[in-house]
Amino acid sequence: MSQDASGLPQVIEGAVPEVAAAAVAIVSLGGEIVSQVVRGELVRYADELGGLAPERPAVTADSLFDLASLTKLYMTVLALSLVDEGRLTLDEPVEAWLPEYGDGEWVTLRQLLTHTSGLPATYEPRGADLAARWRSVMSVGLLDAPGTVHRYSCVGFQIAGRVVEEAGGAGLPTLLRDRVTGPLGLSRTGYLPGEPEVTAATEIGTPLGVVHDEAARALGGVAGNAGIFAPAGEVRRFAEALRAGELLSPESARLMRTPQTLAPVEDGWGQALGCRIGDPGFCGPLTEAFGHTGFTGTSILVDEEREATAVLLTNRVHPVRTRSEARAVRCAVAQVIEAMWRERRDGP
Repeated sequence: MSQDASGLPQVIEGAVPEVAAAAVAIVSLGGEIVSQVVRGELVRYADELGGLAPERPAVTADSLFDLASLTKLYMTVLALSLVDEGRLTLDEPVEAWLPEYGDGEWVTLRQLLTHTSGLPATYEPRGADLAARWRSVMSVGLLDAPGTVHRYSCVGFQIAGRVVEEAGGAGLPTLLRDRVTGPLGLSRTGYLPGEPEVTAATEIGTPLGVVHDEAARALGGVAGNAGIFAPAGEVRRFAEALRAGELLSPESARLMRTPQTLAPVEDGWGQALGCRIGDPGFCGPLTEAFGHTGFTGTSILVDEEREATAVLLTNRVHPVRTRSEARAVRCAVAQVIEAMWRERRDGP
């Protein structure tokens, strides 16, 4: 099937600029890229009212995007690589690594990575300097007993990131390079990218190349919940590593694609370590697929049965976060996978 016949160009052309000013999408089957579409402008708007910028550089396949909560998948791989080495265990209390954390409750790394810690969804770090803001994060109280409620929590992944740093003996940028981007040959994936001229704009008021997530920004741009930037091709390589079980032991790779919590999950989808399984918000008809989404309009989708991956990077929060919603585009990309896979299996 040619790229033009895949249906992906129509999906992305329908989304740019109505849903996002810029978008790059890649679909792979059997490890081979079968369709890639690039559309839009890195900076389209000059103000929150939608006034057009005088200069609107075109997005390219090499443009950087703020991955937002896709960072959580990279963070999960870092944590599980340390588990594989025996430097972490999933069910030891966080206080074993962070004595300053907590209010007496027994919160584990597994609970942080499955959003069952009881922590709130978000928290605005407070303090005059970075150290004070991290202390404020460590003091956030639980809303529920650990393990009893599934609540998506960026705070939990911020704390998980600190656990990873302590166990790994280095900061997240170094651990990411040594354990993920280096082994996979990814030279432009990371925190604090320093390439504003080739980075897709997010919300007006957020400088180019600076993480959109306010909490991650308050924490210096390096956090377990958000902060990684990357081009689509490198995100696709990471998605293929998730599909093929690279970087991790077979058992740890399984934990990222198998439900890990008995706590009820909305809409009936499954929560694995770091990943969502069959989430109708981005998996569409691929009910056994796993992956994640990001607030800026990003997603990674992996389907083992179809040997498929899909990466969608957009900046749907430009010029304001309330401008659009990416669910329909994400599900349409999943439908492209299903159609292409069926044609490959059954013929035209």
